[in-house]
Amino acid sequence: MSCVSEVAAGRPPGLWALVRSDITCVQNRDPASRGPIEACLCYPGVQALVLHRIAHRLWRGEWFLLARFLSAFARFLTNIDIHPGARIGAACFIDHGAGVVIGETAEVGDDCTLYHGVTLGGVSWNKGKRHPTLDNGVLVGAGAKILGPIRVGAGVRVGANSVVVGDVPAGTTVVGIPGRVIRREGPPPAPFDPPSPRIDLDHHLIPDPVGGVIEALSARVAQLEALLAERPPAAAGDAARPSPQSSPQP
Repeated sequence: MSCVSEVAAGRPPGLWALVRSDITCVQNRDPASRGPIEACLCYPGVQALVLHRIAHRLWRGEWFLLARFLSAFARFLTNIDIHPGARIGAACFIDHGAGVVIGETAEVGDDCTLYHGVTLGGVSWNKGKRHPTLDNGVLVGAGAKILGPIRVGAGVRVGANSVVVGDVPAGTTVVGIPGRVIRREGPPPAPFDPPSPRIDLDHHLIPDPVGGVIEALSARVAQLEALLAERPPAAAGDAARPSPQSSPQP
């Protein structure tokens, strides 16, 4: 049974259904992929997720040391550090994967995409919830850091090298340090029902809020300079005469 049918039946997907979803989603999100065998043998993101799903089952069964050992082995093999306590949904894609870190209490929804250098980290020494939650369909650009027990809504795109430290509403884009939220039109994609079989990977085509403000100010300065240029030059006597605002009060 596929992940889609299991979710529709109201129960969480099984281990092998999750593994199959991790392998098959590579075909939809990486044009360089040439088949499931290559994905299993040559994609560290797939290998790390398969080993994590096994380690996560061991963690839930309270085989903590064995789960941590398997997680450490996966990190050695793939350079991707996923704590066995982290919860990762179906059809997750970790592209390249080098330097990805996912903390113990992090939660990643279905159909999410993480690029290399992404960190889902904590900002507290407390043992409770201290890592972020990513809803379905989130795309996180290369080098981005999402820190703390925050929620990133469905369909959010996080720009490369952004640092997100606050909640992000669904269907928006986040850029900058600290991350600034930019709203966009359109509802977030439903889980397992994307508008097309391929995920939108144009995470570099995002607006620049700072650049937009600078452009607006530059246009305003140019407008004011043009208005000043149209005014006739002041006479010498007018320039020497004090203005009413500057005249001394009796």
